[in-house]
Amino acid sequence: MKTLASILFFLSLSACSPKILRTIDADLLLVNGAIWTADTPHTTARALAVKDGNIVFIGDTPNEAITANQTVDLKGKFLMPGFIDNHVHFLDGGFGLASVDLRNANTPELFSSKITNHANTLDSGRWVLIGAWDHTLWGGTLPDKQWIDQGTANTPVFVMRLDGHMALANSAALKLAGIDKDTPTPKGGEIIRDANGEPTGLLKDSAMLLVQRVIPAPSETELLHAMELAQDRAFSVGVTQVHAMSGNPDETKILDAFILARDRGRLKIRANVYTPIEHWQSARAMLDENGAGDELLRWGGVKGLVDGSLGSATAWFHTPYSDDDNNRGFPLIEPENLVNLLTQADRAELKLAIHAIGDKAIDNLIDAFEKTAPNQVASKRFRIEHFQHPSAAAIKRLGQLGIIAAAHPYHAIDDGRWAEGKIGADRIKTTYAFRSILDAGGILSFGSDWPVAPIAPLHGVYAAVTRQTLDGKHPDGWQPHEKITVEEALLAYTLNNAYAGFEENRAGSLAVGKRADFVMLDSDPRAVAAEQIKNIKVLATIIGGETVYGGL
Repeated sequence: MKTLASILFFLSLSACSPKILRTIDADLLLVNGAIWTADTPHTTARALAVKDGNIVFIGDTPNEAITANQTVDLKGKFLMPGFIDNHVHFLDGGFGLASVDLRNANTPELFSSKITNHANTLDSGRWVLIGAWDHTLWGGTLPDKQWIDQGTANTPVFVMRLDGHMALANSAALKLAGIDKDTPTPKGGEIIRDANGEPTGLLKDSAMLLVQRVIPAPSETELLHAMELAQDRAFSVGVTQVHAMSGNPDETKILDAFILARDRGRLKIRANVYTPIEHWQSARAMLDENGAGDELLRWGGVKGLVDGSLGSATAWFHTPYSDDDNNRGFPLIEPENLVNLLTQADRAELKLAIHAIGDKAIDNLIDAFEKTAPNQVASKRFRIEHFQHPSAAAIKRLGQLGIIAAAHPYHAIDDGRWAEGKIGADRIKTTYAFRSILDAGGILSFGSDWPVAPIAPLHGVYAAVTRQTLDGKHPDGWQPHEKITVEEALLAYTLNNAYAGFEENRAGSLAVGKRADFVMLDSDPRAVAAEQIKNIKVLATIIGGETVYGGL
């Protein structure tokens, strides 16, 4: 493999002599671009060459030094590494695109009518699923099965709040799941009941599994359709790789779906799949039998959950919620069991990505990481998914230990509309603490948590840089001391995510020897007004030198 230094040395000789001693063979040569490489110290370039899906040259090269099958003049267009999304529920996102969309339902009436109308389009036996509703849009009243029962009597409904930690089931779904007045509340969950003790249809965290276990498995056709919808959406926003996360301990088939798509020739997006940590033995067996995957599809990571979410009031805090003196949230796994589970998975040489949102959940997880691998936490690249509401002490420990903060900036401008009312003015100061994480020497990694939030990296960059909430009430930014720069946000979506996925030698920046995964935008995010970043358009998405969206 030619090094960048040797290529540049050769080019300097070529410039002094009309005789070219040798050339670089390439499939594709891009010239006259504004290329941000994310690869220090060479952060900008004008030309890039690709051979067999890999970068063989990047720099400011005379065209005649490279022989290429195709040459494209970028005419000053901005090129950068493809976005890596560090945390998506990919199939849920795809199924959501094929199902009812409740994300913008801002009245109970619209919520109900959308569900009823979608139910009327389904064949017998099919369920209304996903939804992604947000009760804060209509004032905070939680939905009830009575809102939808009349219009969905013969169609089971199980639609989730957008954070995935609370869902509404109609009476048909509750009956199939065997949930009634006498059903005990499962540990790590909650069945919301009315004054007479009857279930209202709302289920939180582990209680949702009671319904999820009776939902019919999708057909192969439905799985492949959801996969294609999801990856087409990802390509349209410049995402070339996803870290696909299981959503709950029962989601054991997530890897099977990706393997199916790959084997059917339908998988184009690069994926790093994290299966439930509760099934770590199966993850280890997969590694033993099949290795860790390939350049397109990889596995060997496990995902766990310490607590729930702020919006569902199930995130675990040291002190009660500001709007509910009787609630501190709750753990989904007890601290001693957490250490045992992490230790088993770590000894099986699996990569750990663990969800923790409330300050007590985060503190317990950091403690557990230290007990799992004393003096080795940084080299293990342990991840805390979300890391939403840490204390200042937890931020400091994160940086000291080398734990990765796998954060999701769009949540900041969404939750910023109402979060202070849940946890108060003091705890809110370190919410989505991007600036503080970096200043403490922490590793900041970004993603979407799709379909909880849109899979839209440029919207995430906008959120991290401006912190302007979706309701327009914080024009100078919500908790503005936590803003970061555009380049810091871009790095969190590229090179930092490659590091979090143990792929910094193959992905995350544009350098010789790395995969030719990049995206072309109609503007340089660093050069436009911060408020305009979310309006930048993706012109082309390229994976392994092949265009999967738009065109160069």
